[in-house]
Amino acid sequence: MNVSAVFDPLFLVPFVNGLLLAVLLPALGVYVRLRDEWLASLGVAQAAAAGVVIGSLVSRDVTVTALGAAALAAASKAAFGRGGNDLYAVMILFGWTAALLVAANSAHGDDLARALVQGQLYFTDHPHLHGLIAIGLVIGVLLPWVSSRLLLGQFFPDHFRANGIARPHHDFVFDVLLAVTLALAATTIGVMAAFALVFVPPWVTFRLAHGWHRTIVWSIGLAVAAYALSFAGAIVFDQPYGPVLVAVLIVAGALRLLPYR
Repeated sequence: MNVSAVFDPLFLVPFVNGLLLAVLLPALGVYVRLRDEWLASLGVAQAAAAGVVIGSLVSRDVTVTALGAAALAAASKAAFGRGGNDLYAVMILFGWTAALLVAANSAHGDDLARALVQGQLYFTDHPHLHGLIAIGLVIGVLLPWVSSRLLLGQFFPDHFRANGIARPHHDFVFDVLLAVTLALAATTIGVMAAFALVFVPPWVTFRLAHGWHRTIVWSIGLAVAAYALSFAGAIVFDQPYGPVLVAVLIVAGALRLLPYR
């Protein structure tokens, strides 16, 4: 056990990388849950994971292929329309199969597949930071515009059709934002940890929070608290980061049992 290692400057950039994801993923996750497409996070993250492993066959910069696979997943969803969680279940099965089969036939791919399962946050560096800052800025600019339209489309589903807009663009814009963020998250903290940050905080706060903005703020707050605890815990007890974060979030899920007022 080495508590002082938590404050080692070596872990500063990885800490900031994970902190950005602990803000961005639950902020997007509340909209995913609003649309009852929570399985989207796992489906797109699994597609990105397949992109990483497949990309390892042709390039060392697997982030590009992860982004491409995630963007392809978002485009497929747009092409087939909003199919609820069914399409994302297909993405999960396809991504899982492709990733494991390619990894089984490539030594380097096998290492990447293991990293995508366990998370490699402590090995991330400035390229990840730059990518996360860039997508964070884009989300900060576009999400206010997308948010009002997603809420309008959810609570008044005939609004856009009645105004002659059969396929409003905001759905596709949100899907792309989610896909890119999840692709970066999958290569930073692992597939399951990314899914847990999208799923668990909104799952808890939809039960407890009053009002939309409070739901968003509470989701981010819960995710950041769980992230900070798991970041320190994984270092102190020398454990893989991804499973520790998921375990902390599972425990945090018990907050749903608190009485609703």
